[in-house]
Amino acid sequence: MHAFNLQPKPLSLAERLADLAVDALIDEADLSPKPALVDRRGNGAHTDLHLGLMQASALSLWPAFKEMAEAAIEFGDVGLPLREAVGRIGREGERDMLATTGGVNTHRGAIWALGLLVAAVALEPEATAASAVTLRAARLALLDDRYAPRPLSHGAQVAQRYGARGAREEAQLGFPAVTQRALPQLKRSRAAGHGEQNARLDALLAIMTNLADTCVLYRAGEQGLQTMQLGAQAVLDAGGSASLVGRRRLHELDQELIALNASPGGAADLLAACLFIDRIESGAF
Repeated sequence: MHAFNLQPKPLSLAERLADLAVDALIDEADLSPKPALVDRRGNGAHTDLHLGLMQASALSLWPAFKEMAEAAIEFGDVGLPLREAVGRIGREGERDMLATTGGVNTHRGAIWALGLLVAAVALEPEATAASAVTLRAARLALLDDRYAPRPLSHGAQVAQRYGARGAREEAQLGFPAVTQRALPQLKRSRAAGHGEQNARLDALLAIMTNLADTCVLYRAGEQGLQTMQLGAQAVLDAGGSASLVGRRRLHELDQELIALNASPGGAADLLAACLFIDRIESGAF
């Protein structure tokens, strides 16, 4: 048989979902100019991160996302066996990520959020509405993984200290920052003809206006959080990132957050979740 007669093997559902999850992480990392976050311009408020590292980290997570989808297909419903499989695979994926990044935490929060969403889609790939996907993810997040390590992450410690909602609670509530803020803003900005990159920036800002981002709280306390929320709202009030005044406000916000060493990593993880769900709703898999 001649090589030019060979047909590529169709990707499995699990492989397609892993592709979309990694694409969402890379799209989030590439999006520019994001306030105080790693992007094509530079490192934002970080000294240990750069764009190439973020991209390599995202690619290292492909096997974990694929395995989570396969576990959902195998178990077939929301239950403790699937929850504990997703947790185990996520921890293995985190170890692979840290091996790739030399110990730098690039995507721990994103593994949690996107892992749940990948599993949720794999359970019922015909029910792709954001509300249906996030409800299945929430039901999974509400189950207690008996094998999860108990030491609190930085985000969980900060959430307790400030009474904020951490990544775990955000998932258990069905990702309201995504379904109630990011996705609606993404669609509004697209409808207004603002262009895809600006629409995605506006979606990120919509998350930032209300999210008690534990990454910001950990690095800059309540002052940092207030600066993020008010600054993001000022950009949107000025017409969003596609307007000249909005662009100026975005630059000001970037400088203010960098000065405070406040990087909205939680918002970035949720933007990746938003981009993933947006692709799922559009039938892109």
